[in-house]
Parts: sequence; C-alpha cells; structure tokens
Amino acid sequence: MAFREEPEFMRSTPRSVIALLAAVLLVAPACGSDHAPAVARGEVVSTTPVAQLSAEQTTTYLASANIGTSAGNGVDAYRVVYRTVTPDGDPTTASGLVVLPRTESRRLRVVTYEHGTLVLKSDAPSVNDTRADRARTIMFAAAGYAAVAPDYLGLGEGPGAHPYTHAPSEVSASVDLLRAARTMAAGQQHDLDPDVLVTGFSQGGQAATALGKALQGGAAPGLGLAALAPISGPYDVQYVETPGAIEGRVLPAVAVFYLAYWITAMNRIYHLYDRPVDAFQEPIADRIEQLFDGRQNEITIGTALPVRPELLLTPKFLALAQDPTGTARDAVAASDGTCDWTPRVPVHLYAATGDRNVLYANAEHCLQAMRTDRATLTDLGDIDHSATARVALPQILDWFQREIPAT
Repeated sequence: MAFREEPEFMRSTPRSVIALLAAVLLVAPACGSDHAPAVARGEVVSTTPVAQLSAEQTTTYLASANIGTSAGNGVDAYRVVYRTVTPDGDPTTASGLVVLPRTESRRLRVVTYEHGTLVLKSDAPSVNDTRADRARTIMFAAAGYAAVAPDYLGLGEGPGAHPYTHAPSEVSASVDLLRAARTMAAGQQHDLDPDVLVTGFSQGGQAATALGKALQGGAAPGLGLAALAPISGPYDVQYVETPGAIEGRVLPAVAVFYLAYWITAMNRIYHLYDRPVDAFQEPIADRIEQLFDGRQNEITIGTALPVRPELLLTPKFLALAQDPTGTARDAVAASDGTCDWTPRVPVHLYAATGDRNVLYANAEHCLQAMRTDRATLTDLGDIDHSATARVALPQILDWFQREIPAT
C-alpha cells in the first residue's frame, strides 16, 4: 500500500499557510445558541470497521507508512458517524476515525489527532486508507492509546460544505467524537481517561490549540486536557501568515490555494461578499465556489487558480487582507487567539525554520501568548512543511509515554 503524505498538488507546489486568513475561532461564541434545537451531541449513528490488525500486521502497516515504530498490540479501527452541530448550532452529523488497541487494560488514555487541510471529502481519515492521517492515528493506538481523529464537519461522510478552519466547529466536532468514542469503548469493556492528550498538524495544529483551550476552559463537561503537542500550526494569521503571504515569504501559489479556500468557506458564516466577483477576479470568480465543493482534488483546484494573491483577489479584497475591516475584521480577529490562554498542563510546540508554508514565527508568537514556562518550542530545523509531521509525531508519542503520567 502506498501512503500519501501530501496530495500531488502539495508535493509539486509545497503547501502554504494552511489557513491563510483563518484558523481557530475560540474567541468567537461557541457553536450553538439558546434557541437552537436540542442535539444528542456525541450520540453514535453508525460504526463501520475499517481496519482490524494484529500486532504484527500493525507493525508492517506502520512501516509501510514510514512510521518506524513497533506495535505493542493490534488495533481495531472504525469509521464512526455521530451527532453534532453546525456553526449555527443546528443538528447535523459528522464522521471520524476511532482506533482502539487490542489490550486487556480496562482503562485507556486517549489521544486526539487533528488532521491538516483537506479539500476532498473522501480524503478524510475515516474514509481514506492511503493518506498518512489514518496511519498517524493508528500509531497512537498501536502504543496502547485509544486514538481518535475527527474528519471535521463536511468531510468524510459529513453532509454539506466544510467550514474550513472554523474553530468552534472544529472543537465541537472533536469533542463530540470523543463522546462517541467513549460510548464505543464502553461497549468493548474499556473506560476512557477523561483527560485527553491532544496533537495535530498544520490546520490541525491550530485546531489542536483550540481544542486544548476548550478542554481546559471547561467547554466540554466530563472531559479535560492532559497535554498538548501541536505541529506547524498557523497560530498568528493577522501578523505572521498574511504579511508573509503578501510579501512572498509564504510560497505564493499555495498561499492562493488556502486563501481561496478560506474566503469561500468563511463567506458561508460571515457573509464576506454578495457575489464571488466581489472578492475574486475574473475568470476564476465564476468557478471558485464549485472548486471547493468537496468533490475536487488539490490538483484540479491548484491548476485552476492563479499563482499569486494579487491575481486572485479584487483590489478591495487584497486591501482587506492587509487591513481587515467590517465582517472581514470580525472573521480575522476570530481566527486568531487560539494560543491566548495560560495552560495548566505541559505544552510542547513543534515547528521548522525551513517551513515556507506555515512560518516559524507562528509558533514563536504562540509560545509568547501562552505566558507560561510549561510551554516549550522545538525547532525541527531546515525541513519543509510536510516533513515536520513525519519528524515530530514519533517524538510526541515518546513524550506522551515518558512524561505525561496517567491520571
């Protein structure tokens, strides 16, 4: 089996800001409202086995995914469809991957892995068995953890469009998958530790900081945070990623890719424009929303888009990127702030000075914002964006095992 670390477009044109002008809206109100219909959040709708592996098979599987670690046990992986809420608080469903270790231990620690940017619904961890996200999740289960990986809203088997890098829905989808996983584990005579180990890569790094903030802040009763280890997240969109994209320090072609994705996704929530032509230049304006409908892959999208932000955006929206006002200001302000909290648990940030997709200064700003000596930052060196996950995740597993004791 050939595993794909990154889509073809990302390999031929390296990934950029993974959430240019976007990320985690924990400074915005949580999903849902006082008038929203009651939702049985986290209720399991369906489970589908997607992998059953012995310890030996798991070791072989991880080796084929370039994860050089031996499995301490076999694993059983499931695609879980569960009830959650939309950004407006309405009932919906989402899917995610839940991987349980084959172990006699009744009580299991839990690791949540938040995946990076995806545009194709069928690339989500619970659906696609050739992407590295599933293997990364299985890596933690092979070490004895209950491992979960949300697909997020609108990806995998979730209906509708993906609200790209919208933190409240990333958090609600993640929390509700944890609830669903607890139900599943109980059916197999396992109790899940309520304090969760959280990690994630790229968009998932920012989603991970949002989830950590929510868990520590009591936003998910019955769940807490044990440790946080995000990788290469765009934690400071306004003052690091956007200037880097406009000035060319972020690779321009892929900056365009994520900028287009973010604007079309956030328009559904914040109404940034009335018509695509208000935000995007012709001729791409007529096609832009169809490109991000969840059925197109990165190659199709990347080859259709112009190569620089100034060729993508109208003068008005290019100015808004540099100096956001109105709803754009609201959206950008809500996108930042996922590191604006003081963790009471260990936090280990990972990033690379060689990364020209998500600039290293994001992690530096995140570390400063947390204002605690419990947070540290590891520079992974002169490597590219996708390589940071390959290098960091085995280190994170080792850190979880050695230094984060069970409660």
